[in-house]
Amino acid sequence: MEAKTFDHGIHPRYNKDLSKDKALKEAAVPDEVVISLQQHIGAPAKPIVEVGDTVDFGEKIAEAAGFVSANVHASVSGEVVAIEDMAIRIKNDGEDRLAEGIESQGEIEDLSVEELREIVGEAGIVGLGGATFPTHVKVSIPDDKNVEAVILNGAECEPYLTVDHRTMVELTEEMIYGLKAIMKMCEAEKGYIGIEVNKPDAIKRTEELIADEPNIEVVPLEVKYPQGGEKQLIDAVLGKEVPSGGLPLDVGVVVNNVSTAVVIAEAIREGRPLVGRGVTITGDVKEPQNLVVRIGTPIEEILEACGGFKGEPGKVILGGPMMGQAQVDLTAPVTKGTSGILVLSKAEVAQYQEAKPCIRCARCVDVCPVKLIPTALMNLTKGDKVLKLQDYNVLDCIECGSCSYTCPSKIEILDWIKLGKGKVQAHIRENE
Repeated sequence: MEAKTFDHGIHPRYNKDLSKDKALKEAAVPDEVVISLQQHIGAPAKPIVEVGDTVDFGEKIAEAAGFVSANVHASVSGEVVAIEDMAIRIKNDGEDRLAEGIESQGEIEDLSVEELREIVGEAGIVGLGGATFPTHVKVSIPDDKNVEAVILNGAECEPYLTVDHRTMVELTEEMIYGLKAIMKMCEAEKGYIGIEVNKPDAIKRTEELIADEPNIEVVPLEVKYPQGGEKQLIDAVLGKEVPSGGLPLDVGVVVNNVSTAVVIAEAIREGRPLVGRGVTITGDVKEPQNLVVRIGTPIEEILEACGGFKGEPGKVILGGPMMGQAQVDLTAPVTKGTSGILVLSKAEVAQYQEAKPCIRCARCVDVCPVKLIPTALMNLTKGDKVLKLQDYNVLDCIECGSCSYTCPSKIEILDWIKLGKGKVQAHIRENE
């Protein structure tokens, strides 16, 4: 089958060989976890425990503060020793006592749509592809919308990262089970799993397990960045274009990450909330790995588990090199949104030159997957032309970084666009 794709995009160095064959394994559990109350898009969760309380593994320690929010659970059993800086600190007692209610919730066919949504919401599940949008919100379909298809995102187009690849190979049955649950919650007839063709083992394994599933299909995708963007994925898989300012629901589609589908399966079958996730640790480390890490584990402990730095580090990035965030504090914890820990050496970081003037080559225009004019957005931001930025659809930018990557003058175009988006969003709030 021909690999499908979208218009524009780039072909960066992927560097996935460092960890693509490293099987998932459980990381060591830390002596203390720091669990953030803001691990999702929306309102921070509200603590429901106090300092001195004893909590069990999987116990809810903070409740969603509104519809667009997510519950937070203890990733270890032990004592709450502090509630500070929007986080709950728990000293691990090493017992991993299971919280009450962590047991099978039933099977998909025996549970109603509302019961499934409630299980997902109670488990505090958010999108594990990086956006961390609360999943119970995404699968609560408004009455005026109709979902025709659910797409699982197995593209994993971000360079270096391989944890979704390993998930598709090793937890294939759980992924498919989770997809079926999402399809039922969205009342969708069709399910698709989009996988880039640089993961042939994942494609083969998934196709084997869906051979008797007429409503589920694997769609091989061209290796291109940002193939995993929601709108780009929908375009590639279904040939549908999400309108400017619109959502996938506007074209009858819901998109979820493959790892999200797995934790949905765990919540239904085991009653297990989202207390850990797969993380790729890669780059300039001695032993690149794919680890299943408890939420709240300090970054420095995970790096130590991978042998530490290979040389002098230049940057430590949470996520991948295109959309990840550089860290200044390695005591910071892993959150639900941490898909990777990437170490770039001092020499690699030194390759990035000081920006030069724009030469108006239009390469950023040629690669933009949303078909915007990045240099125009940058210049409008510099000129504080907020209304013009709206006219130029700055809010459609998916912040993939393709413009900055391809710029021969090394201008950080995306940084300017992010600033412009912030100005527009502030203007909208002030005029509501």
